[in-house]
Amino acid sequence: MTLTDVSLRFGGIHVLEDVSLEAEPGTVLGLVGPNGAGKTSLFNCISGHYRPSSGSIRLDDVDALAVRSSRLAEAGLARTFQHPALQLDATVLENVLLGAHSRLPGGPVSWSLRLPKTRRAEREVRQEAHDLLERFGLGWAATRRADELSHGLHKGIELCRAMLSRPTLLLLDEPAAGLSHGEVEQFIDSVRDMRKDFDVTIVVVEHHMGVIAAITDRVFVINQGRELMEGTAEEARNDPRVVEAYLGAPA
Repeated sequence: MTLTDVSLRFGGIHVLEDVSLEAEPGTVLGLVGPNGAGKTSLFNCISGHYRPSSGSIRLDDVDALAVRSSRLAEAGLARTFQHPALQLDATVLENVLLGAHSRLPGGPVSWSLRLPKTRRAEREVRQEAHDLLERFGLGWAATRRADELSHGLHKGIELCRAMLSRPTLLLLDEPAAGLSHGEVEQFIDSVRDMRKDFDVTIVVVEHHMGVIAAITDRVFVINQGRELMEGTAEEARNDPRVVEAYLGAPA
């Protein structure tokens, strides 16, 4: 993924200004900064929810600004949210299976006719969904309704749903927010497993610097919509500009 000079304005308000960054294939990039820095706005530009005022966004060879946001999943993009958007009256497995919508062959007609190739694809994604739930420690919950489970488990369900789409780029929006210490440790292990077993590039917005230090190769720090610095998590924690941005006073 490559962003070049991305700017975003709402009226006279500059939300992002000339942000350029690159996430190398197979790496984990942390996007950090104080509240209001523009992190979620940048995610919204990448995922097609916002259209930048200027600049370019490329996902491998795909111009992300030249396709509809609904087609970005086909280009390999998946995203999770700080507050998981699940169908609470559906089972865990049914929620995860929603991640396969871009992979099923044909269209509504072939789906409604239950053509052989559609049935085969459905069996394959159902098995893959079960495998993902087992991998992330949620196999026991496959038939449970989502509203019976905790917030932390909802985040795990959403992660499984995102991975079922077989993304090449995964955006994680504050995945550790609201998790217990044990759930945070499990999340860190899950990201490490994904790096090892899946061909996926991960960009994560997170305030929990312990998580950022544990899972990222590099971090990109923004403040007031502009790049502040880029480096390792340790370099960011020791950078006076970053300390000042977070604490609001000179280091």
